[in-house]
Amino acid sequence: MSSTDYLNNISLYFSMYVGVFILVIGILGNIFNILVLLSLKIFRENSCAFYIKAMSCLNIGQLLASLLPRILNLWFSIDWSVASLAYCKIRMYVFQVCTVTSFTCMCLATIDQYLTTCSYPRLQRLSNIKFAYRCFTIVMLFWILHGILVLIYTNYVVLSPAGDYICGISNKIYQNYNTYGFILVLISSLPVLITVISGSLAYHNVTQLAYRAIPLVRRELDKQLTVMVLVQVVFNFCVIVPYIIAYMINLYANVSKDSYSYAQIQLLRSITINTFYSYFAVRINDYL
Repeated sequence: MSSTDYLNNISLYFSMYVGVFILVIGILGNIFNILVLLSLKIFRENSCAFYIKAMSCLNIGQLLASLLPRILNLWFSIDWSVASLAYCKIRMYVFQVCTVTSFTCMCLATIDQYLTTCSYPRLQRLSNIKFAYRCFTIVMLFWILHGILVLIYTNYVVLSPAGDYICGISNKIYQNYNTYGFILVLISSLPVLITVISGSLAYHNVTQLAYRAIPLVRRELDKQLTVMVLVQVVFNFCVIVPYIIAYMINLYANVSKDSYSYAQIQLLRSITINTFYSYFAVRINDYL
């Protein structure tokens, strides 16, 4: 077996086994997140906890729409997107809406923790469950409408004169937007930037809570939620930044598909894609 074939096999088996592990842990973990946050009364009326519950529901949808079909294709060579254009469009749509809305909820959760721990009463008043409901509704509607474009421009794309085709984006302009705007900005760079900044500000506010005249229960709740969000922020940074780097390398590397360098890039991409999926599988309530 050549070195190139060896790397290709490692990439394949890594995606197969790690993908199954992430899918199972992710679905069970997100369900557990939802149950725990719903069962504790103190979290049912908390705006940050609401964003986390919404994010957990969206994470389940993302894993089922994106990771599950990927695993079925790797294990059983089942690709329903080739057999049905309608399925392909719906899968791409659900993947896009769930992914970008999940990241938006994470951003809103970190911003909410900054607001609720802020010393300014005007900003604190923005952190409430009614505002969170309205904010989430607006965000969800926006991303649902935003996703209509992927329904329009997802079609069968011919790969070769022999007639081989895949389900993908047929419009060149929208393809560029999907590559640079959606993948490299909306679901990677921008969420990392927003969560790191707002998470850092929330952490600074929490360190000042001991000097403020606020109830002990409220203080401990703010600390718990802030720690929970900050752990998620650090985790996001660790899994998303490598994904961005690998995606850029794969995008701009000019190497032959039969070369050893290409196999190395694909192995790197396989590892970073699966670690990226682990964002949707992490159990936040472990840090309560």
